[in-house]
Amino acid sequence: MKVFEVEVLSKETIKPASPTPDHLRHYSLSFLDQISPPVFMPLVIFFPKDDISNEEKCGRIKKSLSEALARFYPMAGRVKDNMYIDCNDEGAHYVEARAHCDLVDVLKNPVPGSLNKFLPFGLDDVNELAAAVQVNIFNCGGLAISLLMSHKVADALSYFTFLNSWAAIARGETNLIINPCFDSATLFPPVDMSGLRLNMGIVKENIVTKRFVFDAPVLASLREKYNDATSEEYQRPPTRVEALSTFLWSRYMASTQVKEEAADEDNNNKLYSVLHAVNLRTRMDPALSERHFGNISRIAVTRPNTYISGDAGERGEKISKGDFVSFSFTSLCRFPIYEADFGWGKPVWVGSASLTFKNLIVFLDTKSGDGIEAWANLKAEDMAKFENDKELLAYASPNINVKSYIL
Repeated sequence: MKVFEVEVLSKETIKPASPTPDHLRHYSLSFLDQISPPVFMPLVIFFPKDDISNEEKCGRIKKSLSEALARFYPMAGRVKDNMYIDCNDEGAHYVEARAHCDLVDVLKNPVPGSLNKFLPFGLDDVNELAAAVQVNIFNCGGLAISLLMSHKVADALSYFTFLNSWAAIARGETNLIINPCFDSATLFPPVDMSGLRLNMGIVKENIVTKRFVFDAPVLASLREKYNDATSEEYQRPPTRVEALSTFLWSRYMASTQVKEEAADEDNNNKLYSVLHAVNLRTRMDPALSERHFGNISRIAVTRPNTYISGDAGERGEKISKGDFVSFSFTSLCRFPIYEADFGWGKPVWVGSASLTFKNLIVFLDTKSGDGIEAWANLKAEDMAKFENDKELLAYASPNINVKSYIL
């Protein structure tokens, strides 16, 4: 991707179309909201030029956002003291900007770090805001809409509930708007979290993000590679996400762990874990619907057997000494990331950004739906080794061209 700049043209606050009733103005965070990291979740949604002017599009985006904020009223409020949202109708931050390049310049070689230019804030600059939007207009007439949503307010499923309801309002299909249920604090009551550090793992410097694409045949081969038909514990083949997670974890370890004579001693002094974000709605009894808004997800932890040693006390000591290496996966696969049609068609491509967490990989479906994009966020020195791993490159393309989507 060639170097380009994004120039801010205007800033304003979009307030909800109707006021929040007095009895709803104090929205309590749930315990799961409270322990979520204080960061924004980002997506950048790209649309090619068409017959509708960008002036009309921006007007429709703002009007529909105002109506969406009235339905999702906590999104127009301010997060207070990690305890509640003051649903005061202050509104969402809104920016319009000019991207001094063409849309095709981005799509022909997407660079994750450059996509942060399309965002209205840094991802760790969340403060009290619940949501922020930036509309970026390209020289060619295409545009990119970025939506930031505070992780204190919502998880990935709730993110898409809001995004796609907002888009449905914009195109006039109000029958497709999901009526949100804001009662997660009754399911997971809040507690006093004073004194707890919630920014662990957030790193502002030295993080490099690379995008690796795995097509359907490669994913099928990885599923076969890790399908242990003789296992008594697991009676089903791994899913695409499970197989790809296993592969990427193994390549991370192979490319970055200490080599030669000191390897065994060094690795035995560390505690390794693999983390996956898990939606709890379908796992509760009775199951919750997708209408339930908030952070209704948690982390499942796996400890690779190869690197486990010692009892619980020893493991606790390793964690306290910093000899704890975690590797996290978040999957947005099968989420409706390509359904955000604001009235001028579905996105030509949806991307993320360079995140503020090290050792984190985010999975997104490709536009075709049968492949997976893996957005890896690693320390620079680890990425230099990881992205040159021969076995990784035998399965993945680090920079696959997506400009064909608009040709």
